[in-house]
Amino acid sequence: MKLKEQTALVTGSSRGIGEAIARAFATEGAQIAITGRSSQELETLQEEFNRLGVRCKSIVADLTQRDAVERVWTQATQAFGHIDILVNNAGMGSGPNPRPVVDYDDDFWETMLYVNLTVPYLFSKKALPSMIERKYGRIIMTASVNSKKGLLYGAAYAASKHGLLGLMRTLAMETAKQGITVNAICPGPVRTRMNNLRVEYDAKRLGKPVAEYEASLTAIGRRLEAHEIAPLVVYVASREASVITGQAFNIDGGLLMV
Repeated sequence: MKLKEQTALVTGSSRGIGEAIARAFATEGAQIAITGRSSQELETLQEEFNRLGVRCKSIVADLTQRDAVERVWTQATQAFGHIDILVNNAGMGSGPNPRPVVDYDDDFWETMLYVNLTVPYLFSKKALPSMIERKYGRIIMTASVNSKKGLLYGAAYAASKHGLLGLMRTLAMETAKQGITVNAICPGPVRTRMNNLRVEYDAKRLGKPVAEYEASLTAIGRRLEAHEIAPLVVYVASREASVITGQAFNIDGGLLMV
């Protein structure tokens, strides 16, 4: 088991990519704290992990609330003592009503940047003292291919994800000699509830059937599934990946070949 005797916190893990990462971590033996807004989904996941013999702490949290980071971190560390692996996965998509910057909603912009960029900063800041003291740690950001290119009518999403790579690379530079690695994954279109909204919007905007539009999104001719993202995250989180830091890995079906 690649993550045996490791402790992990995966934010936004009640569904989608976060759920797939949490499930993969549990399969690889990690003790895990999971967060999300849905208590029912978290309880179901915790029961699954308990059946595997994996210790799991589920924490209901709405990360748009300014006191949520402190509460999540307190509960996670009370459960496990320290966190070896932090996956900053929780985030917002481009929203149900994408629009150009000239018509952008300023409150939505602020909320998006807080959840997608400030929250990972705050969690990383919480994790670092113990990691530095123990000379070991893994911090992984869930970014996006839109951390490397713009997104039509999605300025806040693209800006927040570009910022997340800047934060990741800076943290990697600051901690490289202290046994800590900091990396990001950059998924392309993944079949999640959040991405469904964007795909449906773009298909309608372009006057195409959803299935036809989906097939055009990647070189492999389809969207990715959440479970296809998790294996690389497991590797980057493992002790084997000790020389990999400051990297942003595309997992996108050939959408962005850079």
